[in-house]
Order: sequence, then structure tokens, then C-alpha cells
Amino acid sequence: MEKTVQLYEGKAKKVFATNDENVCIVSYKDDATAFNGAKKGTIVGKGVINNRVTNHLMRMLEGQGIPTHYIKELSDRETAVKRVTIVPLEVIVRNIAAGSLSKRLGLPEGTKLAKTVLEFSYKDDALGDPMVNSYHIFAMQLATPEELKLISDYALKINEILTAYLAQFNIELVDFKLEFGKTSDGTIVLADEISPDTCRFWDSVSHEKLDKDRFRRDLGGVEDAYQEILKRLMGE
Repeated sequence: MEKTVQLYEGKAKKVFATNDENVCIVSYKDDATAFNGAKKGTIVGKGVINNRVTNHLMRMLEGQGIPTHYIKELSDRETAVKRVTIVPLEVIVRNIAAGSLSKRLGLPEGTKLAKTVLEFSYKDDALGDPMVNSYHIFAMQLATPEELKLISDYALKINEILTAYLAQFNIELVDFKLEFGKTSDGTIVLADEISPDTCRFWDSVSHEKLDKDRFRRDLGGVEDAYQEILKRLMGE
């Protein structure tokens, strides 16, 4: 399998076409951004950790019946994935109040929510990824009712599986962002990544932050936090 042309470069990854029209190669970068790109920096080794952690968790989810775009880890930074058309929605799953939810609803950070919250954002950097509900989604034809139900069901199931899995490693899953894509035959699969970039991971005893919030909030120890997640999940 060989890379041909670069299809896309985002804040954290580059995506390349290959000589197989149904396969892409994702290459993870060390670049870090926050607040819709307003804050920029570098987290040394982040690309390697996010690639390996994402692949580890996607393989685990596949084993639990969640279809994903994962095919094969090619190197520390690169992975072969199914070529998908991304559904233009970010799906945010929240178990504990933190970040924008705390600000928006006045809930102290760390408040355990009585019920898991699902939120959707319209994927558009120029607009700042605005929050949308099902009415907006259907009005803009971003997904059909059937697709949105499937995506929501998958998101809640992923939350259930990940929460239980991470608890074994004393990691609390506070909230996280998912993206889904459609393969050439229209199948909806989990895409993008599951990493300290896209999840809030807290130590379940000390509640120390082990994710990108350390970068967003200038807390220091960013590289160590990412490394700690790799170490706990994969013993490295």
C-alpha cells in the first residue's frame, strides 16, 4: 500500500490517498491547538501516543461490536483506515461536568451528571463548530433520522464500553468527542481518533487531568500526562 496524494491536513493529522481507492493513510502530528485554533503549540511525541492509543482503543471497540474505520497500524505515527465520508457532526458525550458545559450551565467542574449527556456540533471551523440539535441536523440534511439514531446509539454504547475499560486503569472518562464516517457502501463507522486530544481523562483517585486540558489551561506537564495514558493502557 502506497501513499499517493495528500487529501487533507487538519490541526492534528494529515490524511493521504493510497493506490487502493477504499483505503487512506492517517499520519498523526505533534501540533496542538485549542479554542478552535486560537491557541497553537507543540506537544512532543503527541502524534505517536495519539496514534497508538487510538488504534488500541479502536481494536478493543471492534471486539465489542462497534464498527470502526481502523484497518492496520503501519508505524508509530501512521495507520491505514477505511476511506470514509465524514458525517459533518462532532458527537460529544459527557459523564461529568467540565469545560464548556460547566461554563454554559453553571455546574461546578467535577459534578457527576445524573444522566449521560449527548451533544452535537456542526463541523465547521469558520463558524467555530456551533452546537446543533436534531432539528438543525435534519433541516440542514447533515444526517437522516435513522443515521442520527444509529450514531447516538453507537456513541452511548462506546461510552459504556470505554468507561468500564478505562476504570480498570484508574482513568475516569469525563467527556469525549467522536466523529463518524460513511464507507463507500454507506455503512456508518467510528472514525477520527480517541485520544488525550479528544477525551477528558482524569485520574480516578486524584482527579489529576491526563489530557489536552493541561495544554489548554497552561497547567504544565502536558507530555507527561499523554505518556501516562500510554503507560497505563499499554504498559509503555
